[in-house]
Amino acid sequence: MEKKSLVEPILYALFVLVGMCFLTLFILFVVLVTGGIFYIALIITTAVVLYVFYVCVLFHFFKTKKRKVAFGSLAGAAILVSAIPPIQHTYTDRIPTVEAEVNVYDYMPFSDSGKIATLDYDATLKLTEDLPKMDGATALYPLYSAFVQATYPEKDYNPYESEVMVNTTPDAYSHLMQGEVDMIFAAAPSQSQTKTAKQNGKELKMTPIGREAFVFFVHQKNPISDLSMEQIKNIYAGKVTNWQEVGGLNDNIRAFQRPADSGSQSALEHLMGDLPIMEAPTEDIASGMGGIINEVSQYKNYKNAIGYTFRFYSTEMVQNKKIKLLEIDGIAPTKETIRSGEYPIASEFYIVTAGTDNPNVEKFIAWILSPQGQELIEKTGYISLD
Repeated sequence: MEKKSLVEPILYALFVLVGMCFLTLFILFVVLVTGGIFYIALIITTAVVLYVFYVCVLFHFFKTKKRKVAFGSLAGAAILVSAIPPIQHTYTDRIPTVEAEVNVYDYMPFSDSGKIATLDYDATLKLTEDLPKMDGATALYPLYSAFVQATYPEKDYNPYESEVMVNTTPDAYSHLMQGEVDMIFAAAPSQSQTKTAKQNGKELKMTPIGREAFVFFVHQKNPISDLSMEQIKNIYAGKVTNWQEVGGLNDNIRAFQRPADSGSQSALEHLMGDLPIMEAPTEDIASGMGGIINEVSQYKNYKNAIGYTFRFYSTEMVQNKKIKLLEIDGIAPTKETIRSGEYPIASEFYIVTAGTDNPNVEKFIAWILSPQGQELIEKTGYISLD
C-alpha cells in the first residue's frame, strides 16, 4: 500500500478509535452504576478485540488463513479469560442465600398477617400516651411487636417511622445512645458498643426478659450434624480449616462471619472468650440478619460452609429447608434443651435502656416481666425466664 493511500485508512482508524473509546466509557459507566463491576474486564477486552479486528480488516491483514486462525485464537483466548469473573459471579449468584431477609411488615403491630402472637384476654397494662419509643434486632421484632399490640393503642406503627421501629442491632444501639429511642430489644452489647456508651456518658442497663439459643448451621447435605464446643471455637479461631479434621469430608471449611457489632457477631465474641476470632475474607462476612463494615455478599449456602444465627430467626422467621442446625456437644437446640439449660450456648436477650425520662418505660418493662408478658414470649416462640 502506497504512503499516500495510507492516510485515508489511518484517519478512519483514528475516527473509529475515538468513537469506540466514548462508547466503551459510556457502557462502563452504566455497568458500574448498576453494580456490574465483574463485567469490566470483559467489556474492555471485547472492545479492544473488535477494534483490532477492524484495523486488521482495514489494512488487509487477513490475507492468509494462518493469520486469521492466529487472530481468532488470540482473540478467543482473551475474551474467554476476561469472561471468567462474570461467569463465577453468575454461578455464585445462583447459590441460594441462607439468611434471606424477612418482610418485617408482616410483623407490624395490628397487621392482618396473623403472624403476631396474642393473649386470649386483655392485658393489665394499657398505654394511651407517652408511648415508649423502641427499636431492636430483626429477630426480636415479632416479640416486641406482640408486646405493643397488647398494650399500645391501635394505629399505624411503621417499622421505620414510628414509636416502634426495627433495624439491625448496631443501628438499634446507635439510636439508643443518641437518645432517639427509650429502649431497644437486643442481644448483649459488643465490647465496642459498651465502650462507645461509656464514651458518650451513657450507662447501658440490661434487663433480661427471655432466653434464646445461639446456633450454628451447615448445608443440609453436609454429613456433619454435631460439633463439640472446642471444635466450633477452633474453626472460628482458624485452627481447624478442613471438614475432615472434625469427621467430615475432605473439603475446606468456609466459615462465614457477620458484621461487627451485629447481635450474632457479638454472641460469637462472647462464646470465643479470649480466643481471637480469625479474620474473615470479605466475601465471608454476611450482611443482613438474613447484613456492615463494607458492602459484601450475603451468606451463600455453599456445601462446605458454616454459619451462625439465633434459633428463632432461622426456624420460625426464615424457615430455610436447605440448612440444618448443628447439635453442640450432642445437644440439639430445642425449646426444651434451652429451658433446661442442657444446650450449652443458650443466653438471655434483653431490653436495653440508657437513661430516659419517659414515665411509662419502667411500667412497660415490669409488665413484660409479669406472667402476661412472659406468656407472650412463649407464644411468640421464645423461651420465658420462668
